[in-house]
Amino acid sequence: MDGEEVGRRGIPTLLKPSSSSSDGSAGEQEHIASDVTQLIGWTPLVELKRIASEAGIDARIVGKMEAYQPLCSIKDRSALRMIEDAEERGLISPGVTTLVEPTSGNMGLGLVLFAIQRGYRLIAVMPAKYSLDKQILLRFMGAELYLTDPALGFPGMFDKVEQLRKQLPNVHVLNQVTNKANSEAHFRLTGPEIWKDTAGKVDVFVAGSGTGGTVSGVGKYLKMQKPGVKIICVEPAESPVISGSATQMQKEQLTRNNLFEALSSGLTKIQYLLV
Repeated sequence: MDGEEVGRRGIPTLLKPSSSSSDGSAGEQEHIASDVTQLIGWTPLVELKRIASEAGIDARIVGKMEAYQPLCSIKDRSALRMIEDAEERGLISPGVTTLVEPTSGNMGLGLVLFAIQRGYRLIAVMPAKYSLDKQILLRFMGAELYLTDPALGFPGMFDKVEQLRKQLPNVHVLNQVTNKANSEAHFRLTGPEIWKDTAGKVDVFVAGSGTGGTVSGVGKYLKMQKPGVKIICVEPAESPVISGSATQMQKEQLTRNNLFEALSSGLTKIQYLLV
């Protein structure tokens, strides 16, 4: 898969030089995005020299600046791709479909931006203990927000989503946990971007994991280009769900939401790092 072909978005695509202006005559060319979706992707890489030096690591450490996305999160990529995928498959229609999504915040912010832009109603469901700033932003941007009892955890959140799906007409649940378009966004865009911008000089890829979309999508693409590349998944020591030492409740949530299947899809091996 060619990085140029799949990298159809992002600020760099707006900065490519041209020999003529938009009207075909020689002169200055406009660099204006037609809408916010053109700003998704092609975030810059920056070498973290000080971190490598202080840690005594004889290797180049490079970070990808996903804060440059419109809503300052890598989730913007998946949010847009999940809506696009549902539209392409004829599952949703602007002005008719209500989108419902369980979220801790970042995915919901990306979804509400693209949903409102395209004419969809969005309902976000999240535990009440999650960050107040994201709750405020979601409402400010136009989402309807349902807060669930924190004591009920993820099961309570997904129960509320299911309740809304049954009660409201024309509901479509995107569900980032099991939606293959989540990891597809990173297979089609994030992975190729990293491969191209490093000139293929990737030995290890490290990513934190929530739904598993980033680590599985990028990991699958990099493994296709270079089978020997190591994929490192980072998760909290207090919640080691993916690495296999989860509590019984976490295992039930894992089975219920097919998280492991979504994470490991297409990967031959993932290593785990608890922090």
